[in-house]
This record gives sequence, C-alpha cells and structure tokens, in this order.
Amino acid sequence: MANTITPIEMIEATINGMIERKFGRIVNIISRTTKTIVEGLGLSGAAKIGLIAFVADISRQSIRNNVTINNLLPGSFNTNTLESFIEKRADKIGQTKEAVKAKMITKNPAGRFGEASKLADLCTFLCSVQMGYITGQNFLIDGGTYPGIF
Repeated sequence: MANTITPIEMIEATINGMIERKFGRIVNIISRTTKTIVEGLGLSGAAKIGLIAFVADISRQSIRNNVTINNLLPGSFNTNTLESFIEKRADKIGQTKEAVKAKMITKNPAGRFGEASKLADLCTFLCSVQMGYITGQNFLIDGGTYPGIF
C-alpha cells in the first residue's frame, strides 16, 4: 500500500500550490508490473495500479491550471534492485547470476538493460514547459519487452 498511499499523499500536499501558480509537473516512477505480470510481484503491481487510477482522475482536473501528472513505467534497468532480483531468481532456479542475466537480456529486444540516464531523459522531457498538453499518461520504457514476460 505504501506504493500507492505515499505518492498520493505527496501529490495532495503539493498540487494546490502548483495550481495556484498555474504551473506544475508531477512524474511518478512506478513500474512495468502494472502492465506485465512479473512472478512474485502481483500485489505490488496491484497497489501501483491504484496510483495510476488516482492519477488518471486528478490529472484531468489539474491540467486546466497547467499542472500535469504522468507516470513512468520502467522495465529492467541497471540498478541494485535488478541485481538483487537476478540473484534471488538465480538462487531459486539453481542457476548462476550470469546465466539468469544473460537469459533476461536475450528476451529484451534492445539486447541490454536500460540505463538510469534514459529514464531521467524522459522524466526531464515530461517536466519541461513544452509538455503542458500531456497528462494522465503511462509511459512504458522497457527496451521493447512489453507484452512479453521474463
């Protein structure tokens, strides 16, 4: 539930000031698990879908005041979280981390994991003054893996 309640509370705490100033950009970094089933992450994905529903509603109200709210749905990025996932998966299925990682990479059409800088680029774009007409959207950034699963 923290995946839902905490961002909603943050939005509620900041959006009125943005509306008063007639400018604001909110970008939630959620997860591709809202679109693709990932073993062991069903409850997490379900909670995050609640945040998406909240954003869909409030973003359509706030855009009148040049306040946009969008969501990023990252897939597999080179992070400590991904390394931990790979390690746990390897232990569970009795393979090496390297074998699990290689298999995951071959299932990604990009042939690699994402770099955090690419996610930051999309976030920066959505936060720019030019993006005042995009709101309530969910941007999947996963190297083309959707709708496949690992």
